[in-house]
Amino acid sequence: MARVYLGPAGVPQYVVKAKSTLEAVRVVRELGLNAMEVEFVQGVRMSRELAKQVGKAALDHGVKLSVHAPYFINLCSEEVEKVEKSRVRLVESLDRARHMGAWVVVVHAAYYGKLGPSNCYKRVVEELEKAHREAGATDVYVGVEITARESQFGTMEEVFRLARELHFVTPVVDWGHLYARGGGSIDYKSVLDRWAAEFGSAHMHTHFTSVRYRNGKFVDEHEPVEYDRPPFQPLARELRDRDIAITLICESPLLEKDALYMKQILEREGVRLA
Repeated sequence: MARVYLGPAGVPQYVVKAKSTLEAVRVVRELGLNAMEVEFVQGVRMSRELAKQVGKAALDHGVKLSVHAPYFINLCSEEVEKVEKSRVRLVESLDRARHMGAWVVVVHAAYYGKLGPSNCYKRVVEELEKAHREAGATDVYVGVEITARESQFGTMEEVFRLARELHFVTPVVDWGHLYARGGGSIDYKSVLDRWAAEFGSAHMHTHFTSVRYRNGKFVDEHEPVEYDRPPFQPLARELRDRDIAITLICESPLLEKDALYMKQILEREGVRLA
């Protein structure tokens, strides 16, 4: 049976409105969820002291924490200053994650730009190694996310390869992004089988939301889970008979409301939260 950690990407707003990240941890647990991603997507504005308080609350309430680094990161920029600022944002995210006891920092690593996929991959390796050394966060994983856009670094091949080569990297599987890259199709079984083959019992961190269909293609814009792009029930069913530890972070615009909807689907398939 899968050991599932489920919760929202950010502070609950719809079922119960939390006033802060600190309060959100308690609210998430009271709602019957057991995970939350702390969103630094617009910048790292949390002090170390507050990070420690959030971490204590998560420990007290049994909520598994992750962090999402700022969106303004491009480790393959042509501008040296932008690369350096990107690395600083990642280092700050890792630092706060360590202080709050979060186990992984999710990052959209780069755009290919003029470097192209091969040279961008080499640059990402170099910059991630620098960031990891500078942060000194040896107990926090860098979660490199599978991305949706062809211009972005982050195919499944690239992300899985990074995790094999760098011990501090873990792949973050965004199911909506994979669905968009697949042109509106996804094979949950093959992804989970590959994870088991390459990473064994390692904890799997994932994101879930529906994505928008616009101008003849699927794009990286989030919509409610009930839109079924991709459908969640087949994933829930696939998890039922697997021995896997997995986090499902709901990135739907409905946050905790859709996380609870996902929980209902999981329970109908016989899957309980850890």
